[in-house]
Amino acid sequence: MMGTKSTVINQQLAGKHILITGCTGFLGKVLLEKLLRTNPDIGGIYLLVRGSKKYSSIRERFESEIQSSTVFNHMRSQDAAAFDDLCEEKVHVVAGEITEPKFGMGDDDFQALADKLDMIVNSAASVNFREELDKALTINTLCLNNLLELSEAGDLPVVQISTCYVHGFNTGDIYEETKPPAGRPFPRNEKGQYLIHDIVQKLKKKISKVKEKAKSKEQLSKMLVDLGIEEAHKYGWNDTYTFTKWMGEQLLMERLYNKSLAIVRPAIIESTLLGPQPGWIEGVKVADAIIFAYARGKIAMFPGDSNAVIDIIPADLVANSIVLAMAKTFKSPNQCNIYQSCSSGSNPARIGQLRDYMVDEGTANFEAYPKLFRGKRPADYFPLAPQAAFDNAMRAVQLPLDFAQRARSILGLHDEKWGFHKNIDTAAKLSTVFAFYSQPKYKFHNGKLLALAEELGVADDEDYAVDSKLIDWKQYFGKIHLAGLEEYALIEKKSSADASNKPQTAQVKSMHSNKAKATAKKSVKAAS
Repeated sequence: MMGTKSTVINQQLAGKHILITGCTGFLGKVLLEKLLRTNPDIGGIYLLVRGSKKYSSIRERFESEIQSSTVFNHMRSQDAAAFDDLCEEKVHVVAGEITEPKFGMGDDDFQALADKLDMIVNSAASVNFREELDKALTINTLCLNNLLELSEAGDLPVVQISTCYVHGFNTGDIYEETKPPAGRPFPRNEKGQYLIHDIVQKLKKKISKVKEKAKSKEQLSKMLVDLGIEEAHKYGWNDTYTFTKWMGEQLLMERLYNKSLAIVRPAIIESTLLGPQPGWIEGVKVADAIIFAYARGKIAMFPGDSNAVIDIIPADLVANSIVLAMAKTFKSPNQCNIYQSCSSGSNPARIGQLRDYMVDEGTANFEAYPKLFRGKRPADYFPLAPQAAFDNAMRAVQLPLDFAQRARSILGLHDEKWGFHKNIDTAAKLSTVFAFYSQPKYKFHNGKLLALAEELGVADDEDYAVDSKLIDWKQYFGKIHLAGLEEYALIEKKSSADASNKPQTAQVKSMHSNKAKATAKKSVKAAS
């Protein structure tokens, strides 16, 4: 199970000790699986994991929340004992809080950790688009100071996982660079770097004022969310997440000037395309919220431009991009490189196309997805509407429903089946969060990433695929992704033994057979 061919990547990572944050998250698990499966000669992988009263030890949390994940089913199926031994030998779990100075460690322990490492990969983030501003600022921006302290203690290169959407409201062709904010300007130094200190201090003062005014936890939460959106819009971003991630990038680029830094910017990350198994996903991502709303009949339309290109990228292509960036950082130190993992620039998927693939598969084969569609045939049509028309329609429906619901409440009528009003609220909330991403006015390009794959000699290596031209959108979005949602997103967490032996639905089990894998490989290669 653990053998692998030798590449420049394997050579660069052999014997290296890597600290990874955020491995309890979706992308972190895919990255960890990729490193263990394709780089068994790596020196060691250190995972920074927050302690929990739920577990007797930090290792138990790793075993329960990470090692037991279905993302490792392929490795377990080859040799379960060898997989467990590999985790025991190579994976070291470090108890620490990333938002605390020195991760909450003592000086000696912190320095000892730095001395063991060769690189830091930061995948930790708050990906809530409407996070409370103080929380988003802490995890996406300010905690990078703690990572930088570790980097300086051991002279360690940093690979930062960011997002293509740090470009905010900028439009048109977006390349692997830092664009000026689309809103209010940020100060810059003589090197041209954007300086965030003064803006952060202003934001902190506004946060403090909000905390003084709030009269309850609920009110405080709402006020901090609203403040985050207001400030993001002011400076040129759609949401608090992308605004604070951009500031985190600037902090790293200023502090690591002339040192080793790679920034990997994925677009909208969804289920895996090829490995470790097609369609693996955990939880509900950006596009999936709309898919679930359609599958459950909660909304009849959504704001979006049918002809616009939405940028979706499978998680395994993102993990591969991170591994390439890691190898390049070792191979060519003291450089700052930015790579975008994206699809819109080279293999664009139009929103209307993806909608059609979803509707066609749902109406034709809904019985193959009993958990997703709950045995009910979904609607034959799912219209996309301009934002203004959608908002007007929502208001026109909400006003009489609000009045009717208030009247029913006054009369003491609390009918649990009064669900249409909730469906309208669902549509409005989804629109608020996701409409920016479903009506894009930009295309992301990744020429530098593709050139890196050529440089490292893995452009045609499926184990390290990064080129979105591999994606056949009809096969991926209409088959692989929906099957993955059914199989992986709609399950209760299992123990390691349960996860490795869990029965699969007929559709996904067929897809994961050797014959189906060969068919999937053939279809994606035919699309290139």
